[in-house]
Amino acid sequence: MAKTKEQKKQIIKDLADKIKKSKSVVFVSFDKLAVKDNENLRNELRKEDSEYYVAKKTLMDLALKNSGIKDVQVKEFAGQTAVVFGYKDEVAPAKIVDKFKKDKEGKIEFVGGILENEFIDAATVSELAKLPSKHELYAKIIGSINAPISGFVNALAGNLRNLVYVLKAVENNKIIK
Repeated sequence: MAKTKEQKKQIIKDLADKIKKSKSVVFVSFDKLAVKDNENLRNELRKEDSEYYVAKKTLMDLALKNSGIKDVQVKEFAGQTAVVFGYKDEVAPAKIVDKFKKDKEGKIEFVGGILENEFIDAATVSELAKLPSKHELYAKIIGSINAPISGFVNALAGNLRNLVYVLKAVENNKIIK
């Protein structure tokens, strides 16, 4: 059933709000993806506070234009195109789709994306998917900060341990004599 002008205006407004709210946007071509696989991908994305959305390409173009992003033409992308919004993590949508893509060889592909209000091509989205997540980066930073402190504590503990060994050896020598 065809949508009314009011419904289309509401879809454009909703899409524009999602674009403004999201930290990254990934466009994917999903021509050969089964409905069940599509639902599985949606569920995986929801777990990471991301959203998978399918709308007409012309409506997506208008929403992008209303969001202030001018250099993207979704209608030029081949095949059926869906948009994935990442609300918390810039890398999460690309990582999830990339992992899903490996399981469903040739059924879903990156077409492009938006990062910091700039269009990025499919190759850049693939590279983005290889970056560590925020949690992994936080863990690495904490580990790097914690390493010198741990080394210092181990050095101090080693000196105390050696003192205890020396005292124990002296005690053993006195008992023997």
